Amino acid sequence: MKLRFLGKNSTPGDSPTLYASDQDSYVIQGWKIFANDLLAQLDVPKGQTAVEVPTELFEHLTKDGQLSGEIRKFTAPIMLVTEQGTCVLQGPEMHDPEALSQMRMPDYETCIEVPKSSIMALLEESSGPDHPRTT
Repeated sequence: MKLRFLGKNSTPGDSPTLYASDQDSYVIQGWKIFANDLLAQLDVPKGQTAVEVPTELFEHLTKDGQLSGEIRKFTAPIMLVTEQGTCVLQGPEMHDPEALSQMRMPDYETCIEVPKSSIMALLEESSGPDHPRTT
């Protein structure tokens, strides 16, 4: 799998990153979930994992031709929205050696692969109020 870097939200020691793949998907690199209060709210099936990223990370979708990167729906693959303004996404954990070799990932981060259509659905106007779970 080939990746195209779209952007990252970095502060010293943190590096959530967004990539577009050649497989009609996005690869989202974020923080592993260690907090018990977050883990208790998730039901992560085998083969999947969850990552936490700032919602601003999706502003980089404009570099993939999207008019906006503003999240308008907080539905799957977004599983939680935290009080700190981050979101927890769930999806298949990335194991593709070619893709992983294109990334710099600290031990406290991991990445998931999400279909582009799932992310595009998050950008659409909602027909009613969303009530994301906050932690």
